[in-house]
Amino acid sequence: MPTSIFGQVTTVRKFTTGDIEVDFYHENELTTYRYSSDPSRLGNFPKELIETLVSTLDTDICIEIFFGEDGNPTYVELEECDDEEDDLEEDEEFDDESDSEE
Repeated sequence: MPTSIFGQVTTVRKFTTGDIEVDFYHENELTTYRYSSDPSRLGNFPKELIETLVSTLDTDICIEIFFGEDGNPTYVELEECDDEEDDLEEDEEFDDESDSEE
């Protein structure tokens, strides 16, 4: 059964060897994913997917990474993140408007 995790990229490291590491924050945890063109190194992400993750650094884009039954990533989905602070402010404004109508 495929699984997925939802979060954001917090750090990207690119090495002269061509390797790329991405720190991915999800569920109050930080997980590092790596791509390596060197087959003798542990590269757990396909190049196309890691480049997509890299492109979301310093944006309001959240990512859902889907993994196959073998635990390898199969694809990613991108979406605009909800800002919890904005949601709280909107709720407070709505509550203030409701109070003034009474």
